[in-house]
Amino acid sequence: MRIDLLTLFPEAFESIFASSIIQRAQQKGLLEIVLTNIRDFALDKHNSVDDKPYGGGPGMVMMCQPIFDCLEHVEALDPAKGRRIMLSPQGRPFDQMLARELAHEQRLILIAGHYEGFDERIRIGLQPLEVSIGDYVLTGGEIPAMVIVDAVTRLLPGALGDDTSAEEESFSSGLLEYPQYTRPKSFRDLEVPDVLLSGHHERIKDWRNQQAKERTRLRRPDLLTEPSTERQEQ
Repeated sequence: MRIDLLTLFPEAFESIFASSIIQRAQQKGLLEIVLTNIRDFALDKHNSVDDKPYGGGPGMVMMCQPIFDCLEHVEALDPAKGRRIMLSPQGRPFDQMLARELAHEQRLILIAGHYEGFDERIRIGLQPLEVSIGDYVLTGGEIPAMVIVDAVTRLLPGALGDDTSAEEESFSSGLLEYPQYTRPKSFRDLEVPDVLLSGHHERIKDWRNQQAKERTRLRRPDLLTEPSTERQEQ
């Protein structure tokens, strides 16, 4: 998969994408990430990418021209047609179901905005899929873009050491993940449940399923009332 990121702050991604699973996916040739600075496509001497909103109001609005020109340049870099995605609080909520959907794409093109948002003609003209990672205010689209890249990368075949890991994590089955334990068996009078030490795989499977359902009922009952819903991994 190729992921292009259009951003005003490409340096914000460097440490995140050069570590852990995302780095390994790139080293294995499963993922290619290309960062492009929107400001490089500004036309004036000040490299302006934003301006005051018509009609008045606070803040600045991302201008059409730099984003259109940047996108057209990026799309021409690879013959694969990319799925355009705009990070926006007005967009479709990002969850595990959408992550799986995007993981089947050959190429993604993420547009990370800043300031007070985008000129509406960017939405109209580019017709991107708008995506939101939650109902809260962020400074820009860089962090949402990182979230999407991370969630999608984990679903690429071969990205994880054990591909079943992605299937058993929270939200992949519509439930929160069951409790996990490792050595030692006893720590400060806190014990590992006997069933996990039994070696009886069916009993362990049943216990984990029961624990996942109970934890979901207590912590996220909304997941149990929404059929076939897969939520964003936390």
